[in-house]
Amino acid sequence: MAETVEELTISYEEDGVVVTDELDKVILSKGAWATVLYKYRSWDKAKADYGPVAFTIRRYRKQNGEYKQQSKFTISSEDQARKIIGALEGWIGKQ
Repeated sequence: MAETVEELTISYEEDGVVVTDELDKVILSKGAWATVLYKYRSWDKAKADYGPVAFTIRRYRKQNGEYKQQSKFTISSEDQARKIIGALEGWIGKQ
């Protein structure tokens, strides 16, 4: 596991194939609890190609000098991401 937030990744390789390909990440918060938003794509064995871009938010807790994942939420499509953005913009605009 990672000792710093910057080292955290969701990239994962299995049998020489990058199964989860991290395309980008944004660190939303740092500290004893860290939150990271990732942009990624997953390998589709049946198609022998990567699937569509997806997004995930992961929460990590630092214990004994290492960050360990505590929870995750996957945003499964660009459409769902747009709906989340729209809801947040609506809420924030009402303040």
